[in-house]
Parts: sequence; structure tokens; C-alpha cells
Amino acid sequence: MEKLLEIVKFFPMNLSNILYNTIISNNKIKDELQEIRIRVDRPLILKLRTSEMIVEYKITQNEILQIVERLCENSIYAYKKQLCEGYITIRGGHRVGITGTTVVENGEIINIKYITSLNFRIARQILNCSNRIIGQVVDTKNDTIFNTLIVSPPGKGKTTILRDLIRKLSNGIAEINFKGKTCGVVDERGEIAAMYRGIPQNDIGIRTDIIDNVPKAKGIKILIRTMAPEIIACDEIGGTEDIRSNRRSNAIGGKRYIYNAWKKY
Repeated sequence: MEKLLEIVKFFPMNLSNILYNTIISNNKIKDELQEIRIRVDRPLILKLRTSEMIVEYKITQNEILQIVERLCENSIYAYKKQLCEGYITIRGGHRVGITGTTVVENGEIINIKYITSLNFRIARQILNCSNRIIGQVVDTKNDTIFNTLIVSPPGKGKTTILRDLIRKLSNGIAEINFKGKTCGVVDERGEIAAMYRGIPQNDIGIRTDIIDNVPKAKGIKILIRTMAPEIIACDEIGGTEDIRSNRRSNAIGGKRYIYNAWKKY
């Protein structure tokens, strides 16, 4: 219920009352809610783990604007860069996807003129969800980890497992006599640590340093130069430049990597 309260405060009164009353009366929705999708002139849709629920309330353009203004703390200009990236991370690690009519200049999005859709993705950290695979990641013989790639289709929990692995590797794992390692996280899209005003909203371990809102290739270089990580973790390896960057820095510093992708390269 606490997570719901973190989100509904951004909604206009009518919409927040409808959402609150819909969810509080249904334990399944409370336990399985993953996304709240809001589209102009369309009904509210609640996405659950294996199904969805349609709430017959048409969202107006003005209501979406009110929500965005609250997300941006009444300073849309200050959040312009995040808006152009298509998302905002809010307290609690929840991420709000944003789409609409973009303004493009020299191939780059410089503004979103009309926002028509919002997607509130509910952050759920599941501690110890990586227990079943930790033996395949940790190289106990050499007191390190194997270079690890987590692969699955979208929405199957890659980032959730990656986050828990980072936490355990950073803290250390007493059961297998694995000492905690200095971890560097390149959180390009803010989904691993879910930084809010410089504070990680997720538990990613006591020896973990985070650089977020930066391309992976640049983030990896910065971490190696400044923080001397023993393990580097990235989310969503997306192309050949990411792979080249990992190979170059591994050759220079002998680092171990753990990251995920939606397909194999």
C-alpha cells in the first residue's frame, strides 16, 4: 500500500480516489500491480502480472498535464532532459514512461510538445531472488565472478535479478565465504539503483558506486578511472558499441562484468 501512496499523490483528486478505491478493495491487484497506464481520452488500464484491468474513466489532456507538472515539481523546464529521454524516476524507484508529440532538431529530441501517454512502472525489489543462479555467477576458486550475461525477453525479471546479484556481490555472501567486492554500476536508464536526488532507492549493497543517466560506454570509462571497481554491472546491453566498450575496458583493467540484454550478441 505504501507504494500506491507514493504514486497516487501525483494524480488529480478524482483520478487518485478512483485508483485508490479500485486497488485497496482487491488484494490481487495490490500484490500483482506492475503498471498504471494513462492515455488521453482513453480508460485507465492496470497491468497485473498475468492480466490487466480496465477502469472506465476517460483521462483528459488537462489531467495528464497536471500529473506531469507534479512529476516535475512544477518545473517542467528543469526536467526537460529527462522528458526528452522518455521517462522520469520518482521517489521509491518508480519509473514513469512518457510519450507524445516530439520536437526534433538535427536528429535529436529537444522537446515533447504534447504529452499523450504515461506509464507508471511499479518498482518492486525482490531480495534473494538471485539465489538459484548465484552458484553459476560466483567463481569461488578464484574469489571473483564469471563474466555473466542475463538474457530473456522483456518483462521477465532480468533487471530484478541483476539488482539482487549486485547487492549480494557487494555485501559478500557468508554462506559460500565470498568476500564483498567493490561494484560499479552504470545505470543508464535509472532502473537498477533508481536514483532519486542522488540517493539510490533500491538496496544495491554497501560497496557499490553508481553513475546514472550516462551512456554505458562513457560510464564504464569514468568508473574505471575514478572508482577502481572489481565488478562492473550494466543494464540492457543494446548494441555493438556497448560490447566494444566492455571488451576495451576489460583488456585494460581486467574487470569482471555482469549485465543483461533482451537478445544474445
